[in-house]
Amino acid sequence: MKKIIFLAAVSTLLFSCNQNKELTAQQIIDKTIEKAGGDKYNNAEISFKFRDAEYKSTRNGGKFQLERFITDSTGTEYHDVINNEGFTRYHKDSVVTLSDSMKTVYSNSVNSVHYFVQLPYGLNDAAVNKKLLGKDSIRDKEYYEIQVTFEDTEEVTDHEDVYLYWIDTENFTIDYMAYSFKINDGGVRFRKAYNPQTVGGIRFVDYENYKADDLDVPLQELDEKYEARELELLSIIENENIEVKL
Repeated sequence: MKKIIFLAAVSTLLFSCNQNKELTAQQIIDKTIEKAGGDKYNNAEISFKFRDAEYKSTRNGGKFQLERFITDSTGTEYHDVINNEGFTRYHKDSVVTLSDSMKTVYSNSVNSVHYFVQLPYGLNDAAVNKKLLGKDSIRDKEYYEIQVTFEDTEEVTDHEDVYLYWIDTENFTIDYMAYSFKINDGGVRFRKAYNPQTVGGIRFVDYENYKADDLDVPLQELDEKYEARELELLSIIENENIEVKL
């Protein structure tokens, strides 16, 4: 009987230790990506409308293509494409000649929209550095705080940007995020995810997009400023006509 009691006590202790063992930033991101769609991202064609443009991404293993179909103020239609070879802009079937600086501008614009729509996919890219800052609560829910920075490589043009993700400790969903950026005189943004929907096994959300006037405010303080209603609602970010083909 004493042996049985002893083994039961050891089992309880080991279970308790495993329960209390903290996850690493990498483990948290892995669980978050799996929750949102996992391997489905790697072989999916995703299309959607954002504002006045149509977008489509296609991935097949290591090959990818990000597209945007847009009409400018003169009524001219363009087709922007980012793939493994780089960025190209088309007008009808002809390649548009662009300076390197304009290629960077258009490429960043296309990539940014696809990046936010398909979060958390992309957080395991080779250039991404992840750090668990700790835990915090927003509106009585507990979150992991994961900071993301980027390596300074030729493929990453906005390597000075810093992101912070609040990930639900139970459901592993990104419910809030914040980031600081340097381009166009810089800025600080805080986003609240809403309207979650699953299409083709992949999770998508829309955002309330807030800004902070103090460009030096630490990202970790933005959740408190949000709850105190000290951030300005800048825009609503909605994605329409989402379709997924696997």
